[in-house]
This record gives sequence, C-alpha cells and structure tokens, in this order.
Amino acid sequence: MKHYRADFHIHTVLSPCASLDMSPINIINKAKEKKIDIIGITDHNSTKQCRITKEIGEKNGIYVVCGAEITTKEEIHCLTFFEDLSRLDDFQKFIDEIQPNIKNDVQRFGYQLIVDEAENVLEEEDISLFSALNVSIDELADVVHNLGGLFIPAHIDRQRFSLISQLGFVPFDIDADAFEISKNTSREKMIEQFPYLEKFSFINNSDSHFLDTVGETFNLLQLEEINFKSISYALKKLNN
Repeated sequence: MKHYRADFHIHTVLSPCASLDMSPINIINKAKEKKIDIIGITDHNSTKQCRITKEIGEKNGIYVVCGAEITTKEEIHCLTFFEDLSRLDDFQKFIDEIQPNIKNDVQRFGYQLIVDEAENVLEEEDISLFSALNVSIDELADVVHNLGGLFIPAHIDRQRFSLISQLGFVPFDIDADAFEISKNTSREKMIEQFPYLEKFSFINNSDSHFLDTVGETFNLLQLEEINFKSISYALKKLNN
C-alpha cells in the first residue's frame, strides 16, 4: 500500500470563473510540480474538458478522475465523478437534456473554452455553465449512482452554493459518498453540528480556479494501485 496525494476539485478554462491559464497541460504540469498524484476535473455543469486532460495526465503520470461540479435546482454545488469515458459521455448527455438555454455573457462571466494539449481553442461553449440545472440534489445523486459514479456535495459549509447555505442543514438521509468541506472548518466541527454525519468521509480540496492554487489542499489516500474503484473505496473510508 502506498500513499497518494489527491486534489479532487479543479476547474479548467471551460469554467467561466477560471483563469485562462488553467489549460489541461498547465494543470498537469502544476500537479507534477506540487507532487499531486491524482486530480479531479470538475468544471461547472460540463465534462467536455475531461477527456483531453485525462489523456495528458496519462502521458505524465497523473491520474485524472473525470467529472463535473453540478449546480442543482436548489443552487447547491455537487462534485460528480465517473469510472470511464463511456459513463462520462452518458452523464454529459443527461446534462445536455436539462441545461437551460441561456447564452453565456463573456464580458460578465468569462470565456468557456475547450482547448487541446497545445492550448489551441477547439470550441467555445455558448451556453452559460453558471446556470442551475433542472435537477434536484436527490435526483442528481440517483443519476450519478445509476452510472456507477461518485456523488459528493461540495464545500458544504460555505455561505453560497452549499447544502447549508441553501437548505440550512445537511439532510440526514442524503445519499452521499462523502462531503467536501472548505479549509474554514473541520470534520470535528461538522460532526459537532450534525452528529449523524459521523459515518461519512470528509474531503478537502483546492477548488482551484488559478494555477497557483492547484494542489494547495489535498487528501492523502492509501491505495494498493491507482484506479477508480480503489480511489472510491479509499475515499469513502477516509476518516473511518
């Protein structure tokens, strides 16, 4: 068994709020520099930059977990991850079906770009990726789990776009694989507030939108080998 550093919450140039420096090749190079072994690509409401990032990661010894950060109809951010590109594509089809047809305002929110390894722009996403999707948090959990994926409510303690900011509490029956918390709190504080969360794992990631913060915060996973199943198992047992 070896220990691996994992940062599961990183945005690329596809997310309108991310720096234009956040190209796949720059992210992979920064992960190598920071000695991060595993990264999660979690653009807002889209998986379309995952495939290229995964390919670059494989060439450079970085394992890329593919997914997205979804905004539910309650305006709650949730991390979602999938084992392979086929299931990722199925999830993207689901996103496309429920995504509001609202045009992105580049001047207000920023560019939404898909780029290749050489940082050539392959496509610009016209639909706003900031909008909430027409899916509840419980429905999203079901869709993700039916595809064999991981469902993790993001930064649940934050004052915006979190379970607590939107609902006022963490539902006791939520079907989550883990919870992400920000660096402003701890697992102990969350369990003190919500004792029924003691059985869950808590993770802390960079939520990086800028190169300098990639790998700034990471999780230490003990794995026999790096693959989606072993990562899923270790992540669910992280604090237990």
